[in-house]
Amino acid sequence: MILTLDVGNTQIHGGIFKDGQLLKNFRINTYSYTSSDELGLFLKSILREWELSSDSIEGISICSVVPFLHHALEGASKRYFNQDPFFVEAGIKTGLKIRYKNPAEVGADRIVNAAYAQTLFPNQNMVLVDLGTATTFCVVNQEQEYLGGVIMPGIQISQKAMSNAAAKLPQFEIARPKDVFGRTTIDSLQCGIYYGHIGAINHIVDQIKRKEFKGLKNIKIIGTGGYTQFIQKDLPFDFIDNNLTLKGLYYLWSKNH
Repeated sequence: MILTLDVGNTQIHGGIFKDGQLLKNFRINTYSYTSSDELGLFLKSILREWELSSDSIEGISICSVVPFLHHALEGASKRYFNQDPFFVEAGIKTGLKIRYKNPAEVGADRIVNAAYAQTLFPNQNMVLVDLGTATTFCVVNQEQEYLGGVIMPGIQISQKAMSNAAAKLPQFEIARPKDVFGRTTIDSLQCGIYYGHIGAINHIVDQIKRKEFKGLKNIKIIGTGGYTQFIQKDLPFDFIDNNLTLKGLYYLWSKNH
C-alpha cells in the first residue's frame, strides 16, 4: 500500500492506495502536528482505526507547500514506516514540459494536479482550478505543456481578511447565500465572498479560453480542492475530483519507481 500526503497551508489531506485504488482518505489541520513524532504517531493511529498495519506501507508520496514541515515529514516516514519518502520536487518525472520562467517556482500541488489530469484527458487543453487556501489556476495545453497559471486569495483567506481587517464588520461563517444580495451585514458578506469568487473564476476561465486557447472547443475545465463541493453549482466544471491531488501523488510515485 502507498500512503499519500498533500500538505497545504490549511490542511493535510492524506490517502491510502492499494493496487491503484484509493481505499481511505483523511484531513487534519496542518498545524495540529508539527514534529516527526506527532505526525508519525497520528498516521499510525489513523491506520489502526482503519485496521491497517503500518508494515503494509510500501511507499510514501508527498507534495508540500509548507517548507518547515519537510524535516518532520521525512523523519516520520523513516522512523515510523521505515520508508524514504518520495517528495514531488524539481527533477522528478512528470510527463509535463514546464514553461514557467523558473520551473522550480511552480507549487508541488499544482504540478501533481496537472501531471495526473493530462493522463485523464490526453491531448486536450485544460484549465485546472484548485479551491484551497489559495484558489489556483493551471493552464495545460494538448502538447502536455504547463504554460502557467493564476493565484488568487482563496475563499477562507477572503473571509478572514474581511473579518479581521474591517473593525465594524462582524465575524461570519462561510456559507452559500440564499440570494445574490443580502439584507443583513452577515448575509451581504457571505454574498460578497461567494459570488465574488464565482465571478472571478468564471472571468479568469473565460479569458484563458479566449486569449490562450482562442476559441478552441476541446478544453476541459477541471475542479478540485476542499471548497469545490461548496461552490461547484455555479461554476463551469467539466470534471470534479476532490481527491485529484492524492491520485496524482500515487501516479507520480508509480511513474518514478
